[in-house]
Amino acid sequence: MIAARIPAVALLLFAAAAQAQLFPDNEARKAILELRASDEQTGKRLAEMAAVNKDLLDQVQQLRRSLLDLNNQLEALRTDLARQRGSNEQLARDVAELQRQQKDVVQGVNDRIRKLEPQSVSVDGKEFLADAEEKRQYDEAFAFIRGGDFAGAVTAFNAFTRRYPASGYLDSVRFWLGNAYYGKREYKEAIAVFRAFITSAPDHSRVPEAMLAVANTQAEMKDSKGARATLAELLKKYPQSEAAQAGKERLAALK
Repeated sequence: MIAARIPAVALLLFAAAAQAQLFPDNEARKAILELRASDEQTGKRLAEMAAVNKDLLDQVQQLRRSLLDLNNQLEALRTDLARQRGSNEQLARDVAELQRQQKDVVQGVNDRIRKLEPQSVSVDGKEFLADAEEKRQYDEAFAFIRGGDFAGAVTAFNAFTRRYPASGYLDSVRFWLGNAYYGKREYKEAIAVFRAFITSAPDHSRVPEAMLAVANTQAEMKDSKGARATLAELLKKYPQSEAAQAGKERLAALK
């Protein structure tokens, strides 16, 4: 009876021991499974992180390319701006040069217009308008008188008269033309011009001088009678003139 029970007891002890050993195995197995699960999750996380890192790396590469493209665009823009600045500076120089040329042209036109416009002049107390060329020719002819070139004066004054028959200078031209003929000893021409002057401008300030010149010319021609008549007329018409005072002396000499 006791022998029969022993195996049963042993069996029970063996079963208890086996059961006691089974529990630790289950725990280990569970820990292993949990570790595996943790490893799998860690792997997934690592894979996800790797994917994220790859995406980030791709984005960084894309950003680098974008920045490189932007830098190239900025450099191209700088080049264009520099070229444009150079073009603008050249354009500004061109505009300045054109403005200068335009100013010169306008100034030249204004100068020519002023030369063509009549100018107010005064000769022997008489004021009138004369264009620039008219004044130039008169001054040029009168310069011959100053220089004692009577032949040149005759030519210049006659040319002036033909070109400007209605000029305000005409009275003075006749007076000096008569003097030029007298200087050339062309007495008949001198008397004719002086008398034309006296007739056309009886109120001119130089008429007494012209009458004295006629008398002197007549005296040079040995026409004492004509000279005395002219001097008498001078003394009668212009007794207070300087020419009349000189005429008195000339008249006394003729007697």
